Amino acid sequence: MGKMTENNHYQASEKDREDLDFVQKSLLRPDDFAMIIKKYREPLARYCFRLTGVDPEEIEDLLQEIFLKAYLNLNDFDQNLKFSSWIYRIAHNHCISYHRKNKARPQGWSSELTDEVAAKLAADFDLEKEVDALLLEEKINVILDSLDKKYREVLVLKFILGNNYQEISDIIKKPIGTVGSLINKAKKKFKSAWREKNLLASGKI
Repeated sequence: MGKMTENNHYQASEKDREDLDFVQKSLLRPDDFAMIIKKYREPLARYCFRLTGVDPEEIEDLLQEIFLKAYLNLNDFDQNLKFSSWIYRIAHNHCISYHRKNKARPQGWSSELTDEVAAKLAADFDLEKEVDALLLEEKINVILDSLDKKYREVLVLKFILGNNYQEISDIIKKPIGTVGSLINKAKKKFKSAWREKNLLASGKI
């Protein structure tokens, strides 16, 4: 994963360099933007679903609009920065606007959680251990979908999509300190909801 240097220039990882290569090729040959669409279609679909809760047909419409915005603004992308944060920011703004306009409600999507991610989230949150991985995933989804959007969003970005604090800060346009505070509050909300549903092991907080 990339990091910021002392001069605040982004030191790109291999994946970031691949993104930059796709951007540069797309600027020269518009048809090459298809490489960006192929790479980001599924993760952006999962992210948009979490924020809006719409059906798959509407997700496709959202993705088309998001990718169109990204393509039309590609010349404005600062190639010293992280492309994934930039395109997630576009998706974030578009989904928030859609959510406010259409009052869409989030829904569960257990296929978004792999066994590995669910197990890691359970360990990070000190949740009860489940023998049945599918049951654990289902419980996690139920709680995530019950949270306020601002808390659900940072938990999805951090624990499901694997973004670091700087990346989340870039996506939601909040200071890193605020991101940390939101994540801590979100974890408390999650664990409280888990406990209220009698899903948290007795005596654990």
